[in-house]
Amino acid sequence: MPRPRYGEGVAEFPSDASLSYEFRAPLWVWEVRRDLWTFVTLPEDASDEIRARAGFGGRGFGSVPVRARIGTVTWRTSVFPQSADGPYDLPVKRAVREANGLSPGDTATVQVDVLA
Repeated sequence: MPRPRYGEGVAEFPSDASLSYEFRAPLWVWEVRRDLWTFVTLPEDASDEIRARAGFGGRGFGSVPVRARIGTVTWRTSVFPQSADGPYDLPVKRAVREANGLSPGDTATVQVDVLA
Protein backbone atom coordinates (compact mmCIF):
# COMPACT_ATOMS: atom_id res chain seq x y z
CA MET A 1 0.00 0.00 0.00
CA PRO A 2 1.52 3.36 -0.97
CA ARG A 3 2.29 5.84 1.77
CA PRO A 4 -0.38 8.58 1.94
CA ARG A 5 0.65 12.10 1.09
CA TYR A 6 0.21 14.87 3.64
CA GLY A 7 -3.45 15.60 4.19
CA GLU A 8 -4.69 12.26 2.77
CA GLY A 9 -6.47 9.94 5.19
CA VAL A 10 -6.13 9.74 8.93
CA ALA A 11 -3.56 7.36 10.35
CA GLU A 12 -4.28 5.55 13.60
CA PHE A 13 -1.97 6.03 16.56
CA PRO A 14 -0.43 2.93 18.09
CA SER A 15 -2.39 1.58 21.05
CA ASP A 16 0.86 0.58 22.77
CA ALA A 17 2.29 4.12 22.90
CA SER A 18 3.65 4.52 26.40
CA LEU A 19 3.50 8.32 26.38
CA SER A 20 0.72 10.04 24.47
CA TYR A 21 -0.39 13.67 24.71
CA GLU A 22 -3.08 15.84 23.19
CA PHE A 23 -2.89 19.59 23.68
CA ARG A 24 -3.61 22.94 22.04
CA ALA A 25 -0.74 25.31 21.30
CA PRO A 26 0.02 28.28 19.04
CA LEU A 27 2.34 27.87 16.06
CA TRP A 28 5.42 30.07 16.26
CA VAL A 29 8.28 30.84 13.91
CA TRP A 30 11.89 30.38 14.96
CA GLU A 31 13.34 33.86 14.51
CA VAL A 32 16.67 32.58 13.21
CA ARG A 33 15.07 30.79 10.22
CA ARG A 34 11.77 32.59 9.62
CA ASP A 35 11.23 31.08 6.18
CA LEU A 36 11.68 27.45 7.17
CA TRP A 37 11.02 26.56 10.79
CA THR A 38 7.62 26.64 12.52
CA PHE A 39 6.99 24.93 15.87
CA VAL A 40 4.53 24.30 18.68
CA THR A 41 5.77 23.96 22.25
CA LEU A 42 4.69 20.97 24.31
CA PRO A 43 3.22 21.60 27.76
CA GLU A 44 5.66 21.63 30.69
CA ASP A 45 4.19 18.50 32.32
CA ALA A 46 4.43 16.52 29.07
CA SER A 47 8.00 17.74 28.55
CA ASP A 48 8.94 16.69 32.08
CA GLU A 49 7.53 13.18 31.55
CA ILE A 50 9.27 12.79 28.19
CA ARG A 51 12.59 13.96 29.64
CA ALA A 52 12.26 11.57 32.61
CA ARG A 53 11.51 8.64 30.30
CA ALA A 54 13.81 9.39 27.38
CA GLY A 55 16.59 11.28 29.14
CA PHE A 56 18.29 14.41 27.82
CA GLY A 57 20.95 14.14 25.16
CA GLY A 58 20.40 10.55 24.08
CA ARG A 59 19.99 11.53 20.43
CA GLY A 60 21.11 14.46 18.33
CA PHE A 61 20.30 17.78 20.03
CA GLY A 62 18.51 15.83 22.79
CA SER A 63 15.74 14.88 20.36
CA VAL A 64 13.09 12.24 21.03
CA PRO A 65 11.29 10.46 18.16
CA VAL A 66 7.51 10.94 18.03
CA ARG A 67 4.48 10.39 15.86
CA ALA A 68 2.49 13.63 15.62
CA ARG A 69 -0.95 14.52 14.31
CA ILE A 70 -2.57 17.84 13.56
CA GLY A 71 -6.01 17.59 12.00
CA THR A 72 -5.95 14.93 9.28
CA VAL A 73 -2.15 14.80 8.95
CA THR A 74 0.01 12.29 10.81
CA TRP A 75 3.78 12.23 10.49
CA ARG A 76 6.94 10.96 12.21
CA THR A 77 9.47 13.47 13.46
CA SER A 78 11.29 14.32 16.68
CA VAL A 79 10.69 16.81 19.47
CA PHE A 80 13.64 18.94 20.59
CA PRO A 81 14.27 20.43 24.04
CA GLN A 82 14.71 24.19 24.30
CA SER A 83 17.32 23.54 27.01
CA ALA A 84 18.36 20.80 29.44
CA ASP A 85 15.29 21.49 31.59
CA GLY A 86 13.04 23.46 29.21
CA PRO A 87 9.98 22.33 27.29
CA TYR A 88 10.17 20.34 24.06
CA ASP A 89 9.31 21.86 20.69
CA LEU A 90 7.62 20.03 17.80
CA PRO A 91 8.52 21.17 14.27
CA VAL A 92 5.46 21.60 12.04
CA LYS A 93 6.21 21.35 8.32
CA ARG A 94 4.69 23.67 5.77
CA ALA A 95 2.75 20.76 4.19
CA VAL A 96 1.11 20.04 7.56
CA ARG A 97 0.20 23.69 8.08
CA GLU A 98 -1.17 24.04 4.55
CA ALA A 99 -3.23 20.83 4.78
CA ASN A 100 -4.88 22.19 7.92
CA GLY A 101 -5.14 25.85 6.87
CA LEU A 102 -2.82 26.97 9.68
CA SER A 103 -0.46 29.94 9.83
CA PRO A 104 2.03 31.06 12.46
CA GLY A 105 0.08 32.47 15.41
CA ASP A 106 -2.86 30.09 14.91
CA THR A 107 -3.61 27.59 17.65
CA ALA A 108 -3.57 23.91 16.69
CA THR A 109 -4.80 20.78 18.42
CA VAL A 110 -1.81 18.44 18.50
CA GLN A 111 -1.50 14.72 19.26
CA VAL A 112 2.02 13.46 20.10
CA ASP A 113 2.98 9.83 20.76
CA VAL A 114 6.51 9.24 21.98
CA LEU A 115 8.21 6.44 20.04
CA ALA A 116 11.37 6.16 22.17
